[in-house]
Amino acid sequence: MAKKTKKDTETKELIEKMQRLQAEFDNYKKYLDKEKQEFVRYANHELLLKLLNIADSFELALKSKEENKDFIKGIELIYAQLFSLLEKEGLIKIKTKGEKLNPELHEVMLTENGNEDNIILEEIQSGYMINDKVLRCAKVKVSKQLDGKDEHRR
Repeated sequence: MAKKTKKDTETKELIEKMQRLQAEFDNYKKYLDKEKQEFVRYANHELLLKLLNIADSFELALKSKEENKDFIKGIELIYAQLFSLLEKEGLIKIKTKGEKLNPELHEVMLTENGNEDNIILEEIQSGYMINDKVLRCAKVKVSKQLDGKDEHRR
């Protein structure tokens, strides 16, 4: 009987230990979820601080809108400042004009008759990548080569 009581006690202790471990694990998961939510909530903090400098520059440029040359110079400066920041954050502009159409990078908006097929003639809207991932496809106008049959119909 003493043997059974000792086994029952050991079993009870192991069960309690497992329950404590399970509770600790659940608490750890909750802690990680909370940390993850906090990280996501404030992930853009540094980027927003950098963007505030650009917003300040816009404010300054808008104050000089009466003096046309200074206003234009200010806007050009802000544009350069913004794109410098975006490039530092990993943004890459997709090449377009004169390039061969790549459906993964370019979205055709318009076509025009041309000597060569699927060459980009004009960029309608810039496209961007972040590192190796397409953020937004470039909207482009491409050349379409007419075959002999189409020329006779026109």
